[in-house]
Amino acid sequence: MAAENKEKEITEEINGETSTENQETASQTHIEGNKEEGAEFGKVQQELAEMKDKYLRLYSEFENFRRRTSKEKIELIGSANEQLMVSLLPVIDDMERSKQSLETATDVTALKEGIDLVFNKFFKTLESKGLKPLDSKGKEFNADIHEAITQIPAPSDDLKGKIVDEIEKGYYLNEKLIRVAKVVIGA
Repeated sequence: MAAENKEKEITEEINGETSTENQETASQTHIEGNKEEGAEFGKVQQELAEMKDKYLRLYSEFENFRRRTSKEKIELIGSANEQLMVSLLPVIDDMERSKQSLETATDVTALKEGIDLVFNKFFKTLESKGLKPLDSKGKEFNADIHEAITQIPAPSDDLKGKIVDEIEKGYYLNEKLIRVAKVVIGA
């Protein structure tokens, strides 16, 4: 019995050492696995941080671009209006001179000629900025560019369904319709 107990103790010692060795080996393997996983996790975190940084920089650049283009657009509109106003100043000067001459003039035909000259100068200035009238009288009615105010009996058969009179002219600005023509159609 004593021999059996001795043998049992030795077996337990061996098993104890073995299990301790197994535990050390297992924990060493676990630590190495955790180190590898930790290294991968750290690498992924670093990549994520780089991506966030790139995203924030890109977002900031886009916001700056948006603000800059918005500011440039406002400045462009302002300068376009300024150019138009500067080009209309000589016409305003002519209108003021014609108004002064109305007070002292006695010749009506000279006044009419003066007003025609001012009007032509005004219209030429607008044409130089891209304004073009829509010629409608005698043409076929087109709902895209005309607005029918009323219908009247056509003065002749060839004007049936066509535009007989123009109440308000339509206008294009650089090939874009900015006002439809108000017209009277022959029935």
